[in-house]
Amino acid sequence: MGPQAGGGEQVTTSPLIELNGVSKSYGNVKALEGVSLEVRAGEITCVLGDNGAGKSTLIKIIAGLHQHDGGSFAIEGEETRLGSPREALDRGIATVYQDLAVVPLMPVWRNFFLGSELRKGYGPVRRLDVDRMRATTRSELLRMGIDLRDVDQPIGTLSGGERQCVAIARAVHFGARVLVLDEPTAALGVKQSGVVLKYVAAARDAGLGVVLITHNPHHAYLVGDRFVLLKRGAMAGSHTKDNIALDELTRQMAGGSELEQLSHELARLESGPAGS
Repeated sequence: MGPQAGGGEQVTTSPLIELNGVSKSYGNVKALEGVSLEVRAGEITCVLGDNGAGKSTLIKIIAGLHQHDGGSFAIEGEETRLGSPREALDRGIATVYQDLAVVPLMPVWRNFFLGSELRKGYGPVRRLDVDRMRATTRSELLRMGIDLRDVDQPIGTLSGGERQCVAIARAVHFGARVLVLDEPTAALGVKQSGVVLKYVAAARDAGLGVVLITHNPHHAYLVGDRFVLLKRGAMAGSHTKDNIALDELTRQMAGGSELEQLSHELARLESGPAGS
């Protein structure tokens, strides 16, 4: 989605973020080894892997919680080493974790502006600008297509899918250029997962680069443009949507040849020893 050149040719722009051969060790344990991916504006890069595949470590590096100790990490072509989540936010990278850092008993609008409250007045009489925060929350949610009944209701009364959608809208409002989503559909049913994926696509359509972490290839394939498969901390595959079908993505995600070998072994066990 780069800008057009005068002759109508597409100008190639740098990825918003690019990891090249990134590795991370904790003592003698290699959590990531040689992982590469890129995230471009208006695209969704899906990172797939089972538990222990290295997805959490990858998130922490992108979010500024941990630093990589091998390979390179570039933001818009500039090699960097993020020192904190605050630095990541300042560089336009917002991360929405699966357990959502919200205060359940606070209203939706308070959670939307948590840590970035709007104030009015001067000096010692400065106070929260409640009306503006309510109105902004309502309008920003509507802009993303989210029509909440009441932004004064405690956010804990929303469904898991609705809370995820509020977090996505918040990141868009506060100027995120890259949105990292940690298993946003993991604990949701089919209908709620569909709602969340709709707003993930809306963030992409708003021009953000999205990193969708998931273990569900069907959800990934519905919205993804690029797919990176991790297994035991290493790359198990990297594809664009136009060069892999859902069946093959699912097969690779499930282990491919390992699954076929297991199926063969189980078939032998069911048939019993020869001559029985």
